[in-house]
Amino acid sequence: MRVTKTFIALTAVIFLATGFASAAPARPPNVLFVLIDDMGYADMTCYGERRVHTDQLDRIAAEGIRFTQFDVNAPICSPSRTAFLTGQYPERWKITSYLETRATDRQRGMPNWLDPSAPTLARALHDSGYATGHFGKWHMGGQRDVGDAPLITEYGFDKSLTTFEGLGDRILPILDAYDGTPPQKYSLGSDKLGHGNITWVERSKVTSSFVNAAIDFIHKAEQEDKPFYVNVWPDDVHSPFFPPKAQRGDGSKKQLYLGVVQATDDQLKPLFDLVRDDPKLRDNTLILVASDNGPEPGAGSAGAFKGQKGNLYEGGFREPFITWGPGLLEKSAIGTVNHQSVIAGFDLLPSILTMIGQPLPAGKTFDGEDMSAAMLGKSPQHRTKPLMWLRPPDRPGPAGNPWPDLAIRQGDLKLLINADGSKPQLYDLANDPNETTNLASKDPTNVETLKKALMDWYRSLPVEVPHPAKAEADPSYMWWDDG
Repeated sequence: MRVTKTFIALTAVIFLATGFASAAPARPPNVLFVLIDDMGYADMTCYGERRVHTDQLDRIAAEGIRFTQFDVNAPICSPSRTAFLTGQYPERWKITSYLETRATDRQRGMPNWLDPSAPTLARALHDSGYATGHFGKWHMGGQRDVGDAPLITEYGFDKSLTTFEGLGDRILPILDAYDGTPPQKYSLGSDKLGHGNITWVERSKVTSSFVNAAIDFIHKAEQEDKPFYVNVWPDDVHSPFFPPKAQRGDGSKKQLYLGVVQATDDQLKPLFDLVRDDPKLRDNTLILVASDNGPEPGAGSAGAFKGQKGNLYEGGFREPFITWGPGLLEKSAIGTVNHQSVIAGFDLLPSILTMIGQPLPAGKTFDGEDMSAAMLGKSPQHRTKPLMWLRPPDRPGPAGNPWPDLAIRQGDLKLLINADGSKPQLYDLANDPNETTNLASKDPTNVETLKKALMDWYRSLPVEVPHPAKAEADPSYMWWDDG
């Protein structure tokens, strides 16, 4: 295991400044990243949900820092996950929507998988001596009829266990509708792709399978005296919704969804308890919790925010974000809420590498910023660069009122426009976070300034979105047919 001089110096500074000098860890901090699928901003109790209680996630938030201005870099799964992994805009790799069949990917101008030459957080950590594991949904290659995608281990992970959205060893669900119909295996073709062992598990217990595998991996890393970076990315709370029978309510889509939220929270408990109850892990592990994109219509909730999964209003990509680490966070920040810092998904790579004292991989361009001071509760941070988004090409919105193609946030101002520069919408998120009052006609100067930056960025990308007038019809959001 390599421990750099930079890490040793940084650790000393952090722990002397926060009163933990005597408890300075003998090795770099562990990182556990829990990424929930399709959970809306307001679906945890600590973010506003009252119909179910997410006790485990709420406890992590109460013992850590809860952020209210966290944005993922796309309102749909594959590009959002690409940004988390690479620290870059996913459009750099032509991933603009969820990866699907070869034919669909081709129609959208997308590859069938993320290029393995992309920089990844896992590879950077692996190369610095970390044990790296991915347990759960991948969706960056190896789905539907794509059986020749790189294995997850080719992106810097020592071990993986995934779903039907990736290759390698996989957990595939058995759907039991509780209505007397026989249980059905559900694989979206993954069981025919090879490249790993397949275990069939009742849908309501899939998250537990990933949690148990992650726990085993953490134990092994501890036995080998190695720091670990572990992704636990459950397929929950994505449809299809098959919670345990006791948590299905009246059987409506909404009640089934809430049952899955509750069951997911319950199944994360052993993972959180493992870290919390072991002093060695508790004092030297950073837990991160987030969601990959906004809620599916009719299921999750974005609270008061406008928008949903697939579009560029706040509800499409503003997500829960929690950091936990009693031995790593600033003591005075524990149990607080950060309303000031705007953090994005692609910030995790530079932030985590800063925390462990590792430089960014050489020769690569990263779009994320180091937001480690905010994530550790040392001080609020303000972004130095704007955030920009591209609408997924298969999410044009209603035929009579299509969604904007592009968005940019600079400070508290947010501009949405079409790809041809038309129909600007300008919002002041500090005073109007729900995007109710379009200020474009009253503030043409800011519209033009933001529009130029956004169009310059858009023209620099190797992708484009179809104009809404030419886009395919808005999808019906049938269960389990999208990302």
